[in-house]
Amino acid sequence: MPARNRLLPRGLSWPLTPTGIRSALAEENGTSVPLDFGRTAREDGVLLTVEWVPQIRGNYGGGIHPTWWETCRIRVAPLPSARRAAARQALRTEALPALAAWIAAARTAPEGWRSARHRRSWRVAGDGLVMWLDDGR
Repeated sequence: MPARNRLLPRGLSWPLTPTGIRSALAEENGTSVPLDFGRTAREDGVLLTVEWVPQIRGNYGGGIHPTWWETCRIRVAPLPSARRAAARQALRTEALPALAAWIAAARTAPEGWRSARHRRSWRVAGDGLVMWLDDGR
């Protein structure tokens, strides 16, 4: 994203770009996953998160529009600009292929799995090791 459109405080950068994520997912028309680029760094160090949004039955729907039901959403958090290059490389080589596999598995998962929210997050440790965490709710 161009710097003028980023709306990030000085010293923060996103480790991935929309183009990089979309090319890793090999998205075609109609299969696009919504992307959200956060404006504040996360204290827990998470840089990339994917969430499965189940179909919500009932009258209220939890405030989520029905077009988002049975979809995945991706969030990217910024990090200090000095750490961007190393994190970007690590996420590209390890996290993006795992992200693509997670989304493919979510789209074909059994109904029981798809009926609940699920989330996977990735962060990069100081030594460049990519760690992930599943916290399906």
